[in-house]
Amino acid sequence: MGWERRGRWWWLVGMMLSVTGICVGCPEEQRESLVVSRIAFGSCASQSDPQPIWNAIINFDPHVFIWLGDNIYGDVRRPFKLFGKERTIGPWKNVPRFIPSSEKEMKSRYNKAKSNPGYSHIRKNAKVIGTWDDHDYGLNDAGKEFDRKSTNQRLLLDFLDEPPDSPRRKQDGVYASYTFGPMGRQVKVILLDTRYHRDPLFSDGSILGSLQWTWLKKELNGPSTLITIIGSSIQVISNLSATTGPLFYLESWGHFPKERDRLFRLIADSKRDGVFFISGDVHFGEITRYDCASGYPLYDITSSGLTQAVEEAVSSPLHFFVRFVAWLTPAPLRVMNRNCRYRSCTFGQPNFGAIEIHWDATPVMMRIEIRDMIGFPVMGVNVSLSELQAKNVSPFATTEYGRHCSLEVTLPWIVRYRLAVSFYSMLAALLVTLVGLSYAAILAYRKWLHKSKCD
Repeated sequence: MGWERRGRWWWLVGMMLSVTGICVGCPEEQRESLVVSRIAFGSCASQSDPQPIWNAIINFDPHVFIWLGDNIYGDVRRPFKLFGKERTIGPWKNVPRFIPSSEKEMKSRYNKAKSNPGYSHIRKNAKVIGTWDDHDYGLNDAGKEFDRKSTNQRLLLDFLDEPPDSPRRKQDGVYASYTFGPMGRQVKVILLDTRYHRDPLFSDGSILGSLQWTWLKKELNGPSTLITIIGSSIQVISNLSATTGPLFYLESWGHFPKERDRLFRLIADSKRDGVFFISGDVHFGEITRYDCASGYPLYDITSSGLTQAVEEAVSSPLHFFVRFVAWLTPAPLRVMNRNCRYRSCTFGQPNFGAIEIHWDATPVMMRIEIRDMIGFPVMGVNVSLSELQAKNVSPFATTEYGRHCSLEVTLPWIVRYRLAVSFYSMLAALLVTLVGLSYAAILAYRKWLHKSKCD
């Protein structure tokens, strides 16, 4: 039932919403004991841009909404400058392109995001939880070295309406877990902090830090739930940087292979069923799957972004080129099917993630989708909870599940780097063509000059 059709009397509204899993005016404990069957999630929402996608999320009518980071863009981005006193790109750049904002400015940006009418509607009618990524952490690509993280942690928790006595306000980092629903229909959401304790990129150090790893192990080995959603601000399964480099790089757990292996082992050792990931950060939507880690298929559903999307950054005539590059990039773990809107099975326009749980089905089924700005599904998967049970699949199966076992780094060289090879080949062909045209023009000019002298 759409929220716009609410009755006139609040007691009737409460009854109707209690049936669907939300109880208006109820204590937090009572709200979290009701059945949750619709979960929305998203990331990368610039507070300065229009946010019409909230209307589609409202129509989806989620019981829970999960922020996956870049909930605001709090840092300052300098323009691209190749020359001048402040050069932000090129081998001779002398200033960073991103700089942090003041506490006052960060708070102002959070207030602007929080006052958005569409988001305000979600806050009133759904449970809102979340973590952060780099731009709301305070600085692009930053990790544990960032010196304003404690202050910005408080600002994020204020934005999320975290209670004053919340344990999240007393710990280093914003990681947290929530359990929704009654026994037998419980959903556990584990939100990771991939910033506060993260070592430098390409160091193959730690992402979570020792305290968060200890906490995560305890959470995974705790009371079982039918469904466990692990929210990571950066992609867990996809490691596109292994195939897009050296042209460009995307942050992911793949930059820290030891940490990712540790995460997969922890899930496998816990014998916990029904685990899958949701993620953000990359400014496009994607669904990936890895079958050789936990004893059953691990999915990672990436939704990015609510406003910031790769096709929004280029003019319309270049959208085809963006989609062609996405199709050309090797992605052996991406879920490919004919139901995707585009052949690449990525979506570079504003989007959000939608999870529908069919509790009354036997076995319980989930429909997980990426939806566009008007709420239309652009890609999705149907997942039976019977598939997400460790006893059904060997961790190293190579027959039925072998299709999603080839990591990007194990691809043959010519396949792994075909994007870079194609780019540099096109660049070389363009240069040869320009040289050829220049040479032909010079010959023509000489011939004309010679003829003029003879005349």
